[in-house]
Amino acid sequence: MLLLTKVVLCIMIGFLVSMCIGSLLVPYLRKKKIDQTLSIYLEERHHKKAGTPTMGGLIFILSPLLSILVLYFLGKIEVTYNLLIILFTFIGYGFIGFLDDYLIIKRKTNAGLSEGQKLIGQIIIATIFFYLFMLADNEPLLWIHSIHLKWNIGWFYGLFILFILLASSNAVNLTDGLDGLAGGLSTIAIFTFGILTLATGWLEGYTEIAFFLFLLVGSLLGFLLFNVNPAKIFMGDTGSLALGAIIGAIAILTRHELLLIVIGIVFVLETVSCILQRYYYKLTKKRLFPMAPIHHTFEKLGFEERDIVKLFWIVGLIGGMLGIIYGVWL
Repeated sequence: MLLLTKVVLCIMIGFLVSMCIGSLLVPYLRKKKIDQTLSIYLEERHHKKAGTPTMGGLIFILSPLLSILVLYFLGKIEVTYNLLIILFTFIGYGFIGFLDDYLIIKRKTNAGLSEGQKLIGQIIIATIFFYLFMLADNEPLLWIHSIHLKWNIGWFYGLFILFILLASSNAVNLTDGLDGLAGGLSTIAIFTFGILTLATGWLEGYTEIAFFLFLLVGSLLGFLLFNVNPAKIFMGDTGSLALGAIIGAIAILTRHELLLIVIGIVFVLETVSCILQRYYYKLTKKRLFPMAPIHHTFEKLGFEERDIVKLFWIVGLIGGMLGIIYGVWL
């Protein structure tokens, strides 16, 4: 019961701090005209969102960081090696996204960091993550928990980690196209991994990592107050890259990399739709979907934005529940 109380308290603290930061940040960004340039290819209904502030990811990045710092100085939480790895990845990818958002705002176009620059930055952070991860005497294992299979894949594990971090961070980034979509799905995924982390007793500092994840869950809930339709602020790449990275990093630390496909099923579908669209067009000069990522296809078919978000949240929730059943029960 004490552990459950701490989990609820972490969510509540994250939520309250996030609300306070958001209440100050949203009007400030609006006053400074820190708004995102929208793509001309979006549905006409999106045009009314022009002028909405971006960089909202700062709300749920600052909130859990400030909260965990205060809890540390109050002696309520320890800062462990694995928690530092998580924090480094979270901040590192968030910084890459912040640079991208900053350049977009400065140039008043959608041209921020180039794909190559963004990729190099992500690879550097992922490489450092891999080095820090292996420095803690972690073996290069592909672990399937339900059948107790541990497969040593040697040097290939480094490429596997690189793929996980790049794929997860970019998947959340692609999903961030409708009000509340990426934020809600990330809340579900991170809450799921928080529960899985609590069940990972062999991981050093697993309770501290779980508490950070639940602080982030509360922070995301506070952010969603400003981000659900009609959005008062967008998370921007600042938020989406940080969220994708933290989801990928925790999947690696808890050895649930393969389960990430189930928990992040909507992120996977969004990414696959973009890949299929690109290569199908290269081969046939025709579009496989009316528009990618797949949430825009639903818009083209006439679905309302709120209905699409609700549908995708439900699919994400089902994936999260299946992940908990597999990761904790089986």
